[in-house]
Amino acid sequence: MRRQGLCSCIIDCLNSFQGSINVHSSRHPKQNIIYGEIIIQLYPGQSGPGKAASVQLYSSSEIDLDTRIGKLSQKIYLKNGKVGKGMHNENGAKTKRYILECSVEPDFGSPGAFLIKNEDKHKFFLQSVSLRVFYDQIIHFECNSWIHPINLTKKDRIFFPNTCYLPNQTPDGLVELRKEELIRLRGDGTGERKEWDRIYDYDYYNDLGNPDKGLEYIRPILGGSQSYPYPRRLRTGNHDFRTESRPESFNIDIYAPPDERFSPKKLSELISNVIQAAMRLVIPEAKAMFKEGSSHFESFNEIAQLFTSTRDQGEEESVVKNLKQAVPDDLRKKIKQVIKKNPVKFPLPEIIAGNKFVWMDDDEFGRQMLAGINPTVIQCLQAMNQGRIFILDHHDYLMPFLSRINTEGICAYASRTLLFLRSDATLKPLAIELSLPSSLPHKEINRVFCPAINGTELMGQRPRYGNLQKLTLKTHAVIEPFIIATRRQLSVMHPIHRLLHPHFKDTIQVNALARSMVINAGGILEKMLFSGPISMELSSALYKKWRFHEQSLPEDLIKRGMATYNENRPAGVQLLFEDYPYGADGLDIWTAIENWVTEFCSYFYKDDASVSSDHEIQNWWSEIRNVGHGDKRNETWWYSLTTLRDVKQVLTTLIWNVSAFHAAVNFGQYVYASYPPNRPTSCRKFIPIEGTREFAEFLRDPDKFYLNMLPKRSEMTLSIALVEVLSRYMSDDANLGQELSPKWIDDQRIHQSYKKFAAELQEVENKIRKRNRDPKLKNRQGPAKIEYELLYPGTSNMGSQGGITGRGIPNSISI
Repeated sequence: MRRQGLCSCIIDCLNSFQGSINVHSSRHPKQNIIYGEIIIQLYPGQSGPGKAASVQLYSSSEIDLDTRIGKLSQKIYLKNGKVGKGMHNENGAKTKRYILECSVEPDFGSPGAFLIKNEDKHKFFLQSVSLRVFYDQIIHFECNSWIHPINLTKKDRIFFPNTCYLPNQTPDGLVELRKEELIRLRGDGTGERKEWDRIYDYDYYNDLGNPDKGLEYIRPILGGSQSYPYPRRLRTGNHDFRTESRPESFNIDIYAPPDERFSPKKLSELISNVIQAAMRLVIPEAKAMFKEGSSHFESFNEIAQLFTSTRDQGEEESVVKNLKQAVPDDLRKKIKQVIKKNPVKFPLPEIIAGNKFVWMDDDEFGRQMLAGINPTVIQCLQAMNQGRIFILDHHDYLMPFLSRINTEGICAYASRTLLFLRSDATLKPLAIELSLPSSLPHKEINRVFCPAINGTELMGQRPRYGNLQKLTLKTHAVIEPFIIATRRQLSVMHPIHRLLHPHFKDTIQVNALARSMVINAGGILEKMLFSGPISMELSSALYKKWRFHEQSLPEDLIKRGMATYNENRPAGVQLLFEDYPYGADGLDIWTAIENWVTEFCSYFYKDDASVSSDHEIQNWWSEIRNVGHGDKRNETWWYSLTTLRDVKQVLTTLIWNVSAFHAAVNFGQYVYASYPPNRPTSCRKFIPIEGTREFAEFLRDPDKFYLNMLPKRSEMTLSIALVEVLSRYMSDDANLGQELSPKWIDDQRIHQSYKKFAAELQEVENKIRKRNRDPKLKNRQGPAKIEYELLYPGTSNMGSQGGITGRGIPNSISI
């Protein structure tokens, strides 16, 4: 954002009110004057609140004996706001600047907070406030919050400055305000939430089903039971007995607290991305309506025609012409407008950009286990052959569900895949075991397959299970309780709140939208995944194995046998082999985060006693354990959080998961999963048994047989559309290490530490570029010639400028 520097603003302020200073000095010799600047954002159709908004300042030191909080100044109304030249922020909104002048008693001291009241009938977005006190002190308030009309909220809004205090360091005038604000945010656990409510409370996942639509839309409540344990989500209060009601269709306005909602620019960008992907889904389906027997793809070439790197105007015109008889004129006109602006075909996936059959290569299959979108499943069988045998285990968690999954045309196996580590650190598939439940109790039907010389025999047998359930659980779902607890238990003045704030951006609304359209009964996930209606039950089963401390990258690598302890290495572990792109780049990122968190926490906490005596951080951790992750409250692996070391480890793990880990498993989805044969979301046929008619068909034409195993055309195009939306970086999302707001915290030492963090990440970028150019590291590109950049920080590109780039680590789970 380009805006006028604070120093020049203060000069303008003094110049503008020089006469007023003289007048007030003569009229009120016993009063001091505090000057300020308020900046609000104006979106289309807004003019600002004008005189309908007022501000009052709280003293940080002088207490009102009646209220026991800081003395309150006179009320100052906003007036004469000006939209200056060039005052536009990164969201494309205009910024309007108001100059304040507030007379206070000589003993008022420094302002420590302010309240703002909106008596207009429209909300407005408050960006920031800066106050100049006694000619030499400047106090900053980074607000970035919607101010709703007082007739709706019934409460004034309170803001605290960018200065951080542990609870026992809070200035006297702010102690009770600090407590009151947290009580407000917790609410009382009752009532339906409205757009303007700033209330953070917990609930079960009781809004996934929709019984009103029929028995097939009933889903179990996740969370609160031994059968279906799950993290808690944000409560919205739309209760219908034990379940929350929800709209029949996708609802963009599903409740999220105002400060958790997307910016208008991001919301518009997301809607545009969804419409664009939907049209690329609808157009092929519309074309298929005019063909006989077109519910399935008949050739790889037909699948490839879904993608293009150039426009085919003739085809686009043909689609519009064919739609003439199928849709109303007004809808056809809208479709024509969308087609005119955007290509009707999906972007060409990198996995087939250079060689359209490279995905069939066994070496490429092995490389994707180390550098693809699910590089956290592979484990080393250390007891076998000196640590050179590795396994992909999709057996134990799937087997209990297969009898229910394999209905209505779904054919899924529980699988184990063995791979051999060659001397050049590439992985060679050795064998695949496919298992099905037997009709006999506690028995299985097992089949083992080995690679054929020509490499085609295993093509349809490689298990490429999607990672959407794991992605939903291990990032989105498990993080939401941490966000809720942070808002409820840590004051915005708490340094840990300030540290975590950019890493929680937009996650609550992303999760709410997912419950509305993606993971709900009959939603996208159920339509496209092999697990269908039990997809979220499967996610609950995976949560039973979740351990917070194992979400630390070093601990995860140790658990999977992919690294060993080594105190001489920066992260305390050493990889089993260096050409493990996710592990190598990830440990560099982990170390940078850990160093930054260590410097930050050590600055505010001087010793273990200062941690254990911090009642806000202790309440935060207790609520996470006992409420947010209440189904695991009795587990013994939780950190005690009574030492500085515990705090550093918890925060490093949190920041790693919401930034780097999420980037590694999310933003490569279009690269690898948008071409359905490479990562099919389900199967319609079992592997044929030798000697049967199906086996003869397979031998006669393996490609055709494999195509007949793949999902229906509609399901495949739906999965492409989804991963296109999920893989797009949003242009207003900041990447890890990018400059935050210049005044995000009023402490120069912390600013210097953050710059050091950013410089360390830039050095990681240099390392990644060097590794990707090293011909000895074959897994950095592999047969597909796709450089591993999913953990490339992208510190110099704001939000990677949006788009599908497979490069950059956003600060938060924001898509």
